[in-house]
Amino acid sequence: MDFKKELEKYFFISTASKVAKELNVEVFIVGGFVRDLILNRNRNEVDFLVIGNGPDFASKLAEKLEIEKISIFKNFGTAHFRAQDFDLEFVGARKESYNKNSRNPDIEEGNFEDDISRRDFTINTLAISITENNFGNLIDNYNGLKDIENRLIRTPINPELTFDDDPLRIMRAYRFASQLNFQVDPSINIAANKLRDRLKIISQERITDEFLKILLSPVPSIGLKLLFNSGVMEIIFPEIAMLSGVDQRQDFHHKDVFLHTCQVVDNVSKVSNNLWLRFAALMHDIAKPQTKKFVEGVGWTFHGHEELGARMMKSIFKRLKLPFTKLDYVEELVRLHLRPIALAKEEVTDSAIRRLIVAAGEDLEDLITLCRADITSKNLEKVSKYLDNYEKVMKKVWEVEEKDKLRSFQSPVRGDEIMKICNLQPSKKVGEIKSAIEDAILDGKIGNNYEEAYQFLMKIKDKFLEKKL
Repeated sequence: MDFKKELEKYFFISTASKVAKELNVEVFIVGGFVRDLILNRNRNEVDFLVIGNGPDFASKLAEKLEIEKISIFKNFGTAHFRAQDFDLEFVGARKESYNKNSRNPDIEEGNFEDDISRRDFTINTLAISITENNFGNLIDNYNGLKDIENRLIRTPINPELTFDDDPLRIMRAYRFASQLNFQVDPSINIAANKLRDRLKIISQERITDEFLKILLSPVPSIGLKLLFNSGVMEIIFPEIAMLSGVDQRQDFHHKDVFLHTCQVVDNVSKVSNNLWLRFAALMHDIAKPQTKKFVEGVGWTFHGHEELGARMMKSIFKRLKLPFTKLDYVEELVRLHLRPIALAKEEVTDSAIRRLIVAAGEDLEDLITLCRADITSKNLEKVSKYLDNYEKVMKKVWEVEEKDKLRSFQSPVRGDEIMKICNLQPSKKVGEIKSAIEDAILDGKIGNNYEEAYQFLMKIKDKFLEKKL
């Protein structure tokens, strides 16, 4: 690759080279930008390594580019601003040393080698000079280019030292492997297992951020399995670790729920980039270990796992510090994920379809996507049959929905009108009458319109008014 030609495409890099000459400092582009340039991945961040004062260099470059908004962090010796839709980060070369109880390093001025050697993985140690006399030269002190070619995640120094200094790098190793579809060096897994308890010094927000990036990767199961096999999952998400294992009784066994879950997440990821739909896929069977029961003559059952799983979501969201704005969505999909499967097994009625439409509301398509993904049998004929049934169910859904327009469904005769007609105060009886009207619509006894709902109310009201409160 002609790195000089590639870098000259960016005006801010050419300008940075001129500023380096003016200030008489060496400057390099390092890390992710170089890695992604080689991998031909999308790039929107550039890290500049200055052999000198990073913020001073950033200030001078911002002035040349006529950028007014610049953030300088004197305590860390770093600076940041945006240019040409890129986030530009600047840091002076430095050495780092770590306290056992913190991932925040003690920083002192260093040289190029000091800075490069402290980086997490060899694929992130690559640097390209933008200094005028060797503009575009690649510096590869740790065989990072070879590791990219071999699709391998490896640390530049002993991984135990790398992870002991900053345990979050354990999560980053598996995140990069998942995002890039790379293998990890066996020494990383050994060190991750040995030092997994060190993750407890990392803030939950940072761990969750890395975990969600794994979920957003093209094939999330790569990262999920690495976390599980290294024992790290037991620390960061024990409920998922508990899914693993298969029990056998007589001639009955059940599939490994962890491996099944990984496949479901991958299936969803093939058709959707929706993070929270992927998270719901990860959670859909989360309560199976607690509900597992062997029934003689029947085999293994997991009755109620969908309801218990939905109830577990609030505490999981709270612990992982996930946004509560997404809680209802995930709860709903976990709670309903068996409903379409039941419909796909039998001759479906309009009434059953109406109830599914009302229960799922605006999330119906996501629910069906999850349920399709949940078909992971090795029996291809069985899978094909279920998928054909889903197509029939969905065709019926659109027909019924178009006919009834049931999204955001409620009785066309509202509660205040029921109270007026029946001379009632706000009470449980009003709700019962309203539910009776809604059930009649869902069961197809009357149409979803005001006239038929009103006539039905007049027909049934006396029966309810005669009942004692």
